[in-house]
Amino acid sequence: MSFYTKFALRTLGRYIEPHLNLFSELKKDLKKSRMRISLEEYLASSILTCLLLFIIELPLFSFILSLLRLGVFFSVLMATVLSIFISVIFFLLFRSYPKFTIRDRKRAIDTTLPFATIYLSTIASSGLPMFKVFEIFSKFKEHGEVSKEAERIVTDMKAFGLNVYDSLERAVERTPSEEFRDLLWSILSTVRAGGDIPTYLSEKAKSFLNTYRRKLSEFAHSLSIYLEIYLTVLVLGAIFFTILTSVMTGIGGVSKMNIVFIQFFLIFFFIPLVSFAFIVLIKMASPGGE
Repeated sequence: MSFYTKFALRTLGRYIEPHLNLFSELKKDLKKSRMRISLEEYLASSILTCLLLFIIELPLFSFILSLLRLGVFFSVLMATVLSIFISVIFFLLFRSYPKFTIRDRKRAIDTTLPFATIYLSTIASSGLPMFKVFEIFSKFKEHGEVSKEAERIVTDMKAFGLNVYDSLERAVERTPSEEFRDLLWSILSTVRAGGDIPTYLSEKAKSFLNTYRRKLSEFAHSLSIYLEIYLTVLVLGAIFFTILTSVMTGIGGVSKMNIVFIQFFLIFFFIPLVSFAFIVLIKMASPGGE
């Protein structure tokens, strides 16, 4: 625990503790996000940050608004409203941050799950017990979050003495991926029923690979549409607008200074901003998130 977190907990902990039941969903999100911080510590740090932000914003906004000669009372009132609004926004961002982390972990698990299931199927086909299957698989770090989930299953069995059934149930509760959750539940049910784990994992791997191929096909189609929009609207549109404004300047109908300012804004601000938005959009649409 950092010094800042300790200070926040010591200062605000007694005020937060009676209201922890109001943040039960946040507690689950922190657990799934693997942020390694308790609910009380996270809330104390978040609230203290927002309070410090409010203390800094209030005099700063008051000074800025006073330069506009709006009056002392109105400047302080507006500065207070703005400071409260921004602090609340930041608290909501703190509240939602674990969900963003969970979403990234879910995407990472879903991306590598088809290939991880193939490895699980191969290891299980050797006839080893499930404890050994997960222990061996956890050493394949190239599978990222799936390997980490397997490592935690092994840790539950080794360090806490849980059996394979309880370890899998705990893994089901904490994983953010619905697909991985279904896989673990199915493995658990198959082990309890004494079914054929290698055959099941082999069929599941084929199912995951078919889904992954479909996602890649959909992404390829979407990418071609995004590329056409980008080239048509942004590249050709920017070139056409630059030529048009240059012609209008030559004719003399528009101020040359205004045209230069518009072109400067278009080339150095608008186009990079829209390009960045397209990159983010493509990254979000990609099955691998890259």
